[in-house]
Amino acid sequence: MISSMLAEITGSLHVAMAALGSAIGIGLVGKSASESIGRNPGAFGKILVMAILAIAFAESIVFFALFLVK
Repeated sequence: MISSMLAEITGSLHVAMAALGSAIGIGLVGKSASESIGRNPGAFGKILVMAILAIAFAESIVFFALFLVK
C-alpha cells in the first residue's frame, strides 16, 4: 500500500518538474524575444516565428512527461 502511494507521488513529481522546467524555458524564450525585437524591430517576423517554435518545443516536454507517467 505504501509503495503504491509512493509510486503515485513520484510520478506526479516527475510531471511537476517537467512542467516547472517548461515554464521557465517559455519565460526565458519570451524574455529573449522581447529583447531581440527591442534591439532590432525590423526582424520582428523572423524572431516571432522562431519564438513560437521554441515555445512549442519547450511545451512538448510536459506532454512527453504526462505520457511517460502512465
